Amino acid sequence: MRAMTWKLPRREVRFPRRPLVMGIVNVNDDSFCGDGSLDPGAVLRQVREQAEAGADVIDIGAESARTNRAAIPVDDEVARLGPVLAGWRDAIGKVVPRDGEQVWPPVLSVNTWRPQVVDAVLGHAAGVELINDMGGLPDDANARHCAASGASLLVMHTAGEPKLARTEQRWECLMEEMVAFFAERIERARAAGMATESIVLDPGIDFAKQRDDNLEIYRELDAITALGRPVLVPVSRKTVIGEVLGIDRPADRDAGTMACVAAAMHRGGAIFRVHDVAATWSVVRVLSRLGGETNPFGSGW
Repeated sequence: MRAMTWKLPRREVRFPRRPLVMGIVNVNDDSFCGDGSLDPGAVLRQVREQAEAGADVIDIGAESARTNRAAIPVDDEVARLGPVLAGWRDAIGKVVPRDGEQVWPPVLSVNTWRPQVVDAVLGHAAGVELINDMGGLPDDANARHCAASGASLLVMHTAGEPKLARTEQRWECLMEEMVAFFAERIERARAAGMATESIVLDPGIDFAKQRDDNLEIYRELDAITALGRPVLVPVSRKTVIGEVLGIDRPADRDAGTMACVAAAMHRGGAIFRVHDVAATWSVVRVLSRLGGETNPFGSGW
């Protein structure tokens, strides 16, 4: 893994280091894994449990990314997020970090793509540090909001507006097109006032991609990590895992998820977005030790 800095509003995370574990928290009732809830109390208990399990980042989203569900109104998305953000500090306040390498307190991330929601959550007293934009930054609006607040921005590769199925999408040369996409988006964010060090990249596993596309990303992830920014790999329970293993139920795909964590870690993945935080923490901790204390991401581990 390259030496690089991830700049957050009030702190920095320096690489190379053990990869970060991002826990997924859904404030909805239609998550593809069935793990979401509209009860703020239940959601905040999940936040606490993920922090205890070793999460370095906790990603809170109020709208399912499923393409067979209509987008919810902006006001509803903001209303769902409000009580969870309000309870964030209390939820993690008495938690003890799992080890000395855990980013503490965990980075508060909000998964949203609409600028009105981004503007609303970045103004919240909870201190949102990362916007996880699955919209692919089609214009500079979200980058401008992040630049104004100092928040970090995660840009996901995709082929258009979220919530639309793209099962017929085909790529002539996926990795070349993805690298060009990210290079252009980095410049767009910089032009909007963001520091390069505040940008994170996400190859968008399963988004506008077919099975072989997703497998190619795992094999060729080095092409994206070569851009010099932390790469988040959204590995958890993905459709591609189900296709390879013949498993329909997402919650049964965790073993395949850990295989993807190992493969992406070997190729420089810096952050892993998962449902099972405890298992992922164990995997990255063990694999980092197998590589050695001083260079846990050298080739050949």
